[in-house]
Amino acid sequence: MYTLAFLFQTTAAKQPSPYSSLIFFAAIIVIFYFFMIRPQMKKQKELKNYREALKKGDKVVTAGGIYGRISEINERTILLEIDQNVRVKVDKGSIVRTAEDIPDQPKQ
Repeated sequence: MYTLAFLFQTTAAKQPSPYSSLIFFAAIIVIFYFFMIRPQMKKQKELKNYREALKKGDKVVTAGGIYGRISEINERTILLEIDQNVRVKVDKGSIVRTAEDIPDQPKQ
């Protein structure tokens, strides 16, 4: 008898405060900012500065994995020497890192 009365009892349940859910979502946004968005923005800024500082003779690697030495730099493109008398024109945005591990080719 008491169990049925307990099931049909209509007492007002406590509702969580709407501020607690707002605080929870704000905390999630802050966590995403500091652990995902901010480091990515920092990495993009460093890559942009690196691309602006490129000069003739630098050894680089493209996004496609082509290793080479810069022989000419224009505003948006780079002429990349990948072997003796083999030059490829690539977009400046495709340069992703330095390639200091490229051995110097002996002249034949």
